[in-house]
Amino acid sequence: MKILTLVLGLLSTMFYTQDFANFARYEKQNQELKSSGITPEAVLMGDSITEGWFATDPEFFTQNNFVGRGISGQVTSQMLLRFREDVILLKPKRVIILAGTNDIAENQGPISLDKVLGNIISMAELAKANKIKVVLCSVLPAFDFWWRPGMHPADKVIALNQMIKDYAQKSKIPYVDYHTPLKDEKNGLPKEFAADGIHPNQVGYQKMEAILMKNLR
Repeated sequence: MKILTLVLGLLSTMFYTQDFANFARYEKQNQELKSSGITPEAVLMGDSITEGWFATDPEFFTQNNFVGRGISGQVTSQMLLRFREDVILLKPKRVIILAGTNDIAENQGPISLDKVLGNIISMAELAKANKIKVVLCSVLPAFDFWWRPGMHPADKVIALNQMIKDYAQKSKIPYVDYHTPLKDEKNGLPKEFAADGIHPNQVGYQKMEAILMKNLR
């Protein structure tokens, strides 16, 4: 059992070393989209929350000409690396960035909130340099991470959201606040919207859709 665990861990390390940003995840879809000549209204860049959004309600994306580019477990450093492939080269009208949960969970190790914000700012600057409008979103409420329990993320989420909001206002970038209307009394995501307290269910995504579209309009 120990040998098997060691081998699996080694293979996992080799995989992430070879494709840390997971460029391969959307390589085929990106080629198909570019070949189609379609200009996406928006690319939604994010992690499992964005990936699960498309899986739960694909009609929301197709009806609005949105493209989902979320990858489960990713931190902002990985998103920044694949930003050119998964956003810029698709030439969307805008990019909607929802990121930071997995940084706070330390999925790739400890990282300061300043550096998380820096990665988000870098994505925003890359988009603007390529004439892509930017929309920044708050991190969703999180009272605890089931895969990394005991980290007490609620206050860090609030702090990061304030940093994102301040930057957005200073830079005249639209800011979408999911946190305030979705949070419970513990600043977590209630079971009404997410069974595991992190990943929205259909009701949660419908709530997010209403909030997002109101801001876009």
